[in-house]
Amino acid sequence: MSRIDIRHAHALPKPQARKAVEEVARKLQERFQVDCAWDGDMLNFSRSGIDGHIALEEGGLHVFAKLGFLAAMFKDPIEAEIKRVLQERF
Repeated sequence: MSRIDIRHAHALPKPQARKAVEEVARKLQERFQVDCAWDGDMLNFSRSGIDGHIALEEGGLHVFAKLGFLAAMFKDPIEAEIKRVLQERF
């Protein structure tokens, strides 16, 4: 099983950071058809072969995902898209 583990610093106030995470989630939904739902300060996302979360932390984000066998073949483009959107939004 392949994993994505990204830590990304930010200096946004919590409400702005949460809104930015929601924009990241929209991009993930559009591009990879994942389902997303908030649980406190953690946005969980999943679909067949992908299970992960974006944890909203003070001063940073932690993106973690487990990729099943088929999704693992697309690890590099998935990871690149997440990093690109994080750079845009934060």
